[in-house]
Amino acid sequence: MTEVTCRDPNLVMRLARLGSIHQSRLSFMRILTRRMAREGWRFEQTAFEINDQGVGHAVYTAYGPERAYSLIAYAHDLPAEKRSDRVIADAWDATFTLFDGIPSAADIERLSHNIPVQEAGRVNGTELSVSRANRSVRLWEHVVSALAAGDQPDAAQIDAVGYLMRTTAVYGSGKLGAADREMIADRPEFRVPFQVEMLSVYLTRWFVRDLVQYMADTRAKAQGASAAQLDADLARSMGIGNSTGLGMAPFLLNHPVLFSNWVQVRETALQRVRGVASASAEEIAVFNDIFARNKQSVANWHSEHPVQLEKLAALQADVDLISAKLEDEGLAQSSPWESLYQWSTQSLTVEGQEWLVSLMLEPYGDLVDDLADEMSADNTATFRIAGAMTVARLREVLQDVYGWALKTDWTLAANKARAWYVSEEKLEPRLGERFEEPIEEYEQPLAPGRDATQLFAALAHWPDETPVAEFLLRHPEHRHSVRRAQIANRAPYAEIRDNTISEDVLPIDMLRCKLAFFGAMHFDPRSDRWVRICMYGNAPYPEELSARDGDFWVYPDAQSVAKEG
Repeated sequence: MTEVTCRDPNLVMRLARLGSIHQSRLSFMRILTRRMAREGWRFEQTAFEINDQGVGHAVYTAYGPERAYSLIAYAHDLPAEKRSDRVIADAWDATFTLFDGIPSAADIERLSHNIPVQEAGRVNGTELSVSRANRSVRLWEHVVSALAAGDQPDAAQIDAVGYLMRTTAVYGSGKLGAADREMIADRPEFRVPFQVEMLSVYLTRWFVRDLVQYMADTRAKAQGASAAQLDADLARSMGIGNSTGLGMAPFLLNHPVLFSNWVQVRETALQRVRGVASASAEEIAVFNDIFARNKQSVANWHSEHPVQLEKLAALQADVDLISAKLEDEGLAQSSPWESLYQWSTQSLTVEGQEWLVSLMLEPYGDLVDDLADEMSADNTATFRIAGAMTVARLREVLQDVYGWALKTDWTLAANKARAWYVSEEKLEPRLGERFEEPIEEYEQPLAPGRDATQLFAALAHWPDETPVAEFLLRHPEHRHSVRRAQIANRAPYAEIRDNTISEDVLPIDMLRCKLAFFGAMHFDPRSDRWVRICMYGNAPYPEELSARDGDFWVYPDAQSVAKEG
C-alpha cells in the first residue's frame, strides 16, 4: 500500500464540490440491495385488497435473517384537483407505512384510519416509517391504457419520466409517533442511516408495478379483453420519483456529526483505494466495465436547467479526457489510482473529479464496504459543550474551521443577502431576500460562518487561559457557535466551509449532496431550490434479487452499452 492521507476538509467541504458528489457503492440504496442479495432476503405479497376503482390496501413483507418487515400500502382514488406534491397536502394517490413485523388485520384496520391522513393521524412504535406518493398522471394513464389494449407502453415515454409514482415524503425516526431511530439502530440491517426509508421505497416500487398492472387488467376485463403483461425490462427501468426542495437543505447543517461521518467514510474509502500499490487484472476489468457503463449513464442524463446543462457538458468533456488517459496509459503501473486521482485534480472539473472518485471505489468492495457501518452517529456526547476548553484553543479551532469566514467582509450586503426561515403558511424551510422581505427576525441559525465570525470578534479581549464556560456565562448568545466549532474540531467534515447566505448560494448543492449519499442519479434541477430525482431505477425487483446483480444495477447493463457502442 502507498501512504496516502484523506483530503483536506477545506477542499472537500466547499459547496461547489459537495454539489458535485455522485452516488457510489457506499450510497444507502446500494448498501441495502447488496445486503438483501447477500443475505438471501425473501419477499412475499401477503395481501392485495384493491377494488376496481384502485382503492384498498396491499401488504408486502420482506424476510431478513432475523426479522420481517412489511410495507402496508393504501391506494386511493384521488381527484385531480387534490393532487399536490407539497408537504402541506392532505391527500395522495397512495400512502404507506413500513411495519415492524407482520401486521394483523387489526393493525391494518387501525392504520387505515391514520396512514391515509398522514400528519392528521398518529402511529406507534411498530411503525418504522410513514410515506406518501402521487402518480405521474400522464405516464400512468399511458401505461394502463397501452397494457389494457394488449400493447406494451412506449419506452421513450417511460424513459422521459422514469417513474410511475413519486414520493412527496418518506418519514422515519419518530415522525407522527413512529419508532425512534434509537429503538432499531442496533439491528444490523438498520445500522447504516436511512435503511428504513430505503427499504420502504424499494417495496413501494414493487407495489406500484403491481397496481398499474392490476388497473390495466381491470380495464381490459371490463372491455371483455385481456391486458398485456408489462415487459420485465420496461418495468425494471422505472424507479420511484422524488421532488426534493428546500426542506431538505438545512439537514446537512442541522446534523453536523452525521454529515461528517458520511463524508469521512467516503474520504477514507478514497484514501484506501488511492493507497493500492497495484491493480490486479480483475480489478482493472471491473473498473473498465463500470467506466463504460457509467459513461453511457452520463450520456443518458438530461436536464433543462442551465446550471445542470453546464455541469453536464463539462462532465461529458471530462469523461472523454479520462477515456483518452486510460487508452494512453492504462492502469498497469504502480499506484495506478493515486496517479489517476492526482492527474484528475489538474485536468478535470470538480464535477469530473468527484465522478471519478466514486468510480474508483467500484472494484474494491472488500477494501471499503466495511466502512458503511461507520456512517451513523450518536450525537449525545458530541453536543455537550466542553466548558474547560480555553479561549486560546477555541480561537485556534475557529481559525482552522472558519478561516474562509474570517476573511469574508460581512458588512457587504452581497455576503448576507439571504436568510433562512420557516414559512408559517407552508411549514417548510425557506430562503428569502434579507433586504427585500421582513424576515430577519425569524431567521434560523443556518449561517455558521457568519456566526463564527461574530464569536471570534467577541473573544478578542478575553485572556487566552480563560475557560470557555466563563466566556459563555457572559455571552450565552454564542453557545450554538461554540458547540458547532467544538463538533467540527472532533468531526473534521462536519461543517460546510462556504457562505450559506450569500446572494449566489445554490441550495441545490446541499440537496444534491444528500441525495447522492442516498444513491440518486441523473439529478434534474428545476430551479436553484428544488431538484427531481429517480430512486431504484433499473434495480432488480424482489423476486429478481437473487438472480440479478444486487449492486451495479445503478449503471446501464453491459449488453445495452455494447449495443450503444
